[in-house]
Amino acid sequence: MASGIFGKILEKLGFNKEVTKAAVATATKYPTGVGNFPTAPAAAKSVAISPVDVVKKLEGLAAKNPQKLDWKVSIVDLMKLLGLDSSIQARKELATELGCPVDKMADSAAMNTWLHKVVLRKLAENGGNIPKELL
Repeated sequence: MASGIFGKILEKLGFNKEVTKAAVATATKYPTGVGNFPTAPAAAKSVAISPVDVVKKLEGLAAKNPQKLDWKVSIVDLMKLLGLDSSIQARKELATELGCPVDKMADSAAMNTWLHKVVLRKLAENGGNIPKELL
């Protein structure tokens, strides 16, 4: 079982365990800053990545879900779609895990927007097939 909420997101989407462990370690060690996305050293990314079609998986889950969840723009809906706790406490925990700037943490709307972008970007960095328009 992966540690942290981001690790759970990776697991739910079918990322292999080696990638999940490396991604969680990298996300914690190299958090994303304000408006920029620093990259981890090459050694931290040396795990072989098998592509995961994130969009296809999420669209499949959305088609089966009785709720209309807009995972393409909402971190709450994305977390609900994956069967994860989407409460403000869980989102703050995820934001802390991914290095959300303090000023965004104080404003839940800004934090949610930041979280959604960073989660999709980190999924792409770890082999997730995310269209550029969602990044």
